[in-house]
Amino acid sequence: MKKPDTRANGRTVSADDSTLGKTIANLWPYLWPSERPDLKMRVALAVAALVVAKVATVLVPYLYGWATDALAPEAPSDRAVLMMSMPVFLVVAYGVGRILLNAFNQLRDALFAEVGQYAVRTLAFRTFTHLHALSLRFHLQRRTGGLSRVIERGVKGIDAIVRFTILNAAPTLLEFALSAAVIGFQFGWPYLVVIGLTVWLYVWFSVKYSDMRIDIRRRMNESDTDANTKAIDSLLNFETVKYFGNEAMEAKRFDASMARYEKAAVETWTSLAWLNMGQTLIFTVGMSACMVMSAREVMAGTQTVGDFVLINALLMQLAIPLNFIGFIYREIRQGLADIEQMFDLLDQPAEIVDAPNAVPLKVIGGAVRFEDVVFSYDPDRRILSGISFEVPAGRTVAIVGPSGAGKSTLSRLLFRFYDVTSGRITIDGQDVRDVTQESLRAAIGMVPQDTVLFNDSILYNIRYGRPSASDDEVREAARQARIGHFVESLPQGYASQVGERGLKLSGGEKQRVAIARTILKAPPILILDEATSALDTNTEREIQAELDRVAEGRTTLVIAHRLSTVVGADEIIVLEKGRIAERGTHAALIAAGGLYATMWDRQRAAADAEEQLKRAIAEDDLGVVTRGPRAGEPIPAK
Repeated sequence: MKKPDTRANGRTVSADDSTLGKTIANLWPYLWPSERPDLKMRVALAVAALVVAKVATVLVPYLYGWATDALAPEAPSDRAVLMMSMPVFLVVAYGVGRILLNAFNQLRDALFAEVGQYAVRTLAFRTFTHLHALSLRFHLQRRTGGLSRVIERGVKGIDAIVRFTILNAAPTLLEFALSAAVIGFQFGWPYLVVIGLTVWLYVWFSVKYSDMRIDIRRRMNESDTDANTKAIDSLLNFETVKYFGNEAMEAKRFDASMARYEKAAVETWTSLAWLNMGQTLIFTVGMSACMVMSAREVMAGTQTVGDFVLINALLMQLAIPLNFIGFIYREIRQGLADIEQMFDLLDQPAEIVDAPNAVPLKVIGGAVRFEDVVFSYDPDRRILSGISFEVPAGRTVAIVGPSGAGKSTLSRLLFRFYDVTSGRITIDGQDVRDVTQESLRAAIGMVPQDTVLFNDSILYNIRYGRPSASDDEVREAARQARIGHFVESLPQGYASQVGERGLKLSGGEKQRVAIARTILKAPPILILDEATSALDTNTEREIQAELDRVAEGRTTLVIAHRLSTVVGADEIIVLEKGRIAERGTHAALIAAGGLYATMWDRQRAAADAEEQLKRAIAEDDLGVVTRGPRAGEPIPAK
């Protein structure tokens, strides 16, 4: 599908456009799409059907009135004498008129259906793509459950505005104009004044009361979003809830949000009942006044019974669109309330955008260079201070250091999830800010610490590295990642579902899927961001061997916690508090006796203690496993 223009009439759709006219102006490019002449034709035909239907709506009551005069037993008037000769024809004509009226209304809806749904789909697509264009910073600050609810309600709100404005508001205004002309011509200005006052009072009451209900709707939406967010968070963290036995607490938090939603929903329906009652009272009083006026004229002989029936039929016919006025206004206002947050999302500027003159990245060897890089997530908290190093083409550089030193921030900057505060990052001499994001990320492969898979098949998750890859290429990548045999042993093979976030697979299996995905992508630059730190020692060794093989011939940046995984790196850079504290080969850093050597000794001591404990248990030197500390006892230091 062609990517839709993200601007309407030269400006972005905005939540500040509170008036209906501005909203329709913003939506109009989607209802009258320049690239879809077939949809324009549908709009034109729908408008034609609309006009025919409304003309028929006004004329059909005349047939009813004439048929009444033709069948009336009292002394006929001149018009009745003419009608008496064909009462059956008039009744049949009335029935045919009703059918045509309905048929053209349905034809209008059918013709416009594709137009309306195109607008809904295009705006939903625009929102979805815009969310992916927003920065990592934005998504780390928002909750996925709340975002999904905002989009869901926003799409429904757009559908409501399109449908009720175009398919109902415009026809209703046309019907009002035609009905006013007929009543003024047929019955005189006193009737027109009464009906005009009734309509004005009806619309005024509907608008005022509906405005009051919008605040209730907003509160209901907020509670609904909050409840949905809590539900999704709780279900995504199902295991954590079980670990701590907090099912009752989660249920209580969810129920508290639903209680607020329940209260607002009750207020919504209660206020709707009062609104409907007020509308019925206003219209019934106005209609009764007109019928009393007509009844007096029938008694005076200045009108026939058919005239009495005609004014009643016209008013009843008018009641339908008049009732729609209140309903349309409510739906449009509620639709606007529903899409307010969606428009806010659309107005959220993308933090990272391609430069106007950005060009595709040209990878020659894949040399990566950080030049005096300074970066802060927040102005008052600097993460990196003057970082400078180079990863030569085809070589491996490891980044190590304590937690919070800024190791993973380097990979995020290289991927350009954020822009550096100062300094620059280059690939083969090209500043990453001067090339397109698409080409930059296509050149870099990532194997993260926590591989989160899509809730789909193993085949889909491996192919995600290169969606155009064939099944044979996917199987070859799995074989190279040493996971092919395991996958083929499953009952459904590559069609096996991995579950939410890949929870049906073990940590090692997920990492192998991530490796296969990266092999399939075949990037010249590779980032390994603590790719084995979450695995047990045996699995780590197996996965590390695969990672070393994948890294051969590629420019590789390794971010590691376990120093044993980076011993063979061409250079090791030690970060401390956002600065480079040490750098060199493993042997040189050990010989220097600095921070790296201290970290190495600590990890080796922990590994040796673990190995001795395993050996002691295996040899049964301990007899029984010593109990762990009871609640309140200090945990012994390693």
